[in-house]
Amino acid sequence: MYKPPPKFSSLFSPSSFACLSTTTRSDIKVEPPLLNQNFSTNLSLNPIRRSGNYKPPIWDAQLIQSLHNPYVGDKYVKRFNELKKEMKKNLMMVKGSQELEKLELIDNLQRLGVSYHFKDEIMQILKSIHDQSSSAAATRDSLYHTSLKFRLLRQHGFHVSQDILNDFKDEQGNFKQSLCEDTKGLLQLYEASFLSTNTETPNLLDSANTFAMSHLKNYLHMNRSNNSNGDHQDNPSVERLVRHALELPFHRMMLRVESRWYLNIYDKIPNANPLLLELAKLDFNIVQATHQEDLKNLSRWWKSTHLAEKLSFSRDRIVEAFLWVDGMLHEPQKNQNSRTMLTKVVALLVVIDDIYDVYGTLDELKLFTHAVERMEVNAMDELPDYMKVCYLALLNVITEIGYEILKEQEINVMPYLKKSWIDLCEAYLQEARWYHSGYKPSLEEYMDNGWISISTPMVFVHTFVFATNPITKEALEWISKYPDIIRLASTIIRFTDDLGTSSYELERGDVPKAIQCYMNEKGVSEEEARKHINMLLKDTWKLFNAAQQDNSISYEIFFRCTINAARASHTIYQHGDGHGIQNLDIKNRISQLYFEPIEISVP
Repeated sequence: MYKPPPKFSSLFSPSSFACLSTTTRSDIKVEPPLLNQNFSTNLSLNPIRRSGNYKPPIWDAQLIQSLHNPYVGDKYVKRFNELKKEMKKNLMMVKGSQELEKLELIDNLQRLGVSYHFKDEIMQILKSIHDQSSSAAATRDSLYHTSLKFRLLRQHGFHVSQDILNDFKDEQGNFKQSLCEDTKGLLQLYEASFLSTNTETPNLLDSANTFAMSHLKNYLHMNRSNNSNGDHQDNPSVERLVRHALELPFHRMMLRVESRWYLNIYDKIPNANPLLLELAKLDFNIVQATHQEDLKNLSRWWKSTHLAEKLSFSRDRIVEAFLWVDGMLHEPQKNQNSRTMLTKVVALLVVIDDIYDVYGTLDELKLFTHAVERMEVNAMDELPDYMKVCYLALLNVITEIGYEILKEQEINVMPYLKKSWIDLCEAYLQEARWYHSGYKPSLEEYMDNGWISISTPMVFVHTFVFATNPITKEALEWISKYPDIIRLASTIIRFTDDLGTSSYELERGDVPKAIQCYMNEKGVSEEEARKHINMLLKDTWKLFNAAQQDNSISYEIFFRCTINAARASHTIYQHGDGHGIQNLDIKNRISQLYFEPIEISVP
C-alpha cells in the first residue's frame, strides 16, 4: 500500500530551524487523483502554455558520436599499470615515514582523482595514524599538520574530536593571532572546518571557519596590492589554492571536477611527485575514454526515444544528465551499467519536470500523475498525445532496471521504484497547484514538498538498487521510507538549486522557491533571504556530516553516492543554473571532463 513520504520538518529539532514558519493553510488541500477515464474530454482545446526558452544542446549527437580518445591504446594502459604498481610500492614504503608525509600523499591521491585505486592501503595508513593519535601523548604539531589530519580522518569515517584544535587557541578561547601569517595552515583549517557536525557544542569549527576565511581573504587582498605594486610573489600556487578553496571548499566539490583542476596545478607545488602526476594524467584520460563510450551509447538511446524532437519545450540535456550521475558514481570500471541506467532516469525526470513546471495544464498534470500511480501501459490511453511518448519511455526504463536487478539478484524492486516516482510526481503536482492558484507557501511548507520535488529521493532509490548487493526486502523497505541521509542530501540539493536558479525560473513564471518563500513570509529583501537560505544550507551540511559518520559502515557505497550527489549540486549550481541555462563555467567543466584529453607523452 502506498504511503506518503515523511515531512522535511521531522528531521530537525524545533531549535534547529526555529526560524521556519509553522503556519499551515487548511484551505489548500491535495485533491485525490481523478479517476474518470473520460476526463480528457474536458481538457481545453487551446490551453495557454508557458515556455522555458531553453537553448539547444551544446553537444549534439553528431559531435558525441565523433569522439575519439587517442590515449587508451595498449601503450598507455601498460604504462598506467606499471605506474600503479610503483605507487603501491611507494605507499608501502611511506608507512614507515613521517606522519605528515603520509597525510600529504593521501591528500594528493584524493585530489588527483586516483585514490580509488589504493583504498585498502589508504585506510591502513589512516587507521594507523588514528590509533597512534588515540594512544600517544599529546604532541604539538603545526596548524597545517593538525588540520590536514583532522580533515582526512573525518572524511574517511574515523572519529576525531574538534578538541584537537584547542592548542591553537589563546587564553580567551580565540585562535591565536600568531597564526595569521601561516597561509598553508589557515587553508587547511578552513578546509577542515567544513567537516563540522551539529553534535559539537560549542562548535569550535564554526569559529575556525570564520577565522580562517577572514585571514585568507586578507591574504588575497594583500597579494593583489603587491601585484599592483610590482612586488614578486613567493609561491603563486598557494594563491591559486586559496582562491579555489574560497570559491568552493574541497568537501563540497565534485571529485572529478576537482581532479581536473588540480592536475593543472600539482606540478607547480613544491615536492610534487612526477610519477604520481603521470599516473593521474593517464588515469584521467582512460576514465574519460570510458565516459565517452557511455555518452555515445546514451546519445544513441536518447535519439531513439524522439523525446527531444517531440517535446521541444523541454531541456535536451543528456550530457548534463550524465554529469550528475558521474558525480555520484565516478569510479568507472565498477559502475558503467549503473551510470548508463541512472542517466536514463535523470534524462527522463528532466523532461517530466518540464512538463509539470512549464508546459502542462493543471488538468493534464493530474492525468499524468494518475497514470504514474497506475504505472501500466493501459494508463497511457487517458493522456494527451504529447505525454504518451514520455510516459511509455518512463515505463520502459523502469521495467529495464527492474529486469536487470531481478536477473542479477532475484528480487523484485519494481514496487519501490514505482513508489519513488509516485512521490515525485505528486510533489510536482503540488507545486503546480500552488502556481495555478497563486498560493504562496511558507518556507517550511515549501520545503516539506521541495525536498521531494528536487527529484533526488527518486534518483537515490534507483541508485540504491544498483549500489547494494545483495539487496534484501528489509533494505528496500528502509530506503523506501527515505532515511535521514536521503532527506538531508535532498535538502542540500534543493537549497543549492534554488540559490542557483530561482531568479530565472520566476522570470518565466513559476511557484516561489525557498528564497521567495522566506521573503514573502518575513518581508525581507532578496539579499537577506539568500543569506538565510545559505545559513540553512550550512546547518543541513552539519546534520549531513553527522549522519555520514553514524552510517559510515552500513551501505557504504550508497552513502558515498549521497554525499557525491550533494557535492555535484554545489559544482553545477556554483555560478547559476549549470543544467538548464548551461553557463560558461559548467560548459568549460564538461568540455574538460568529457571532450578534452590531457596531453601526455609516454616513454
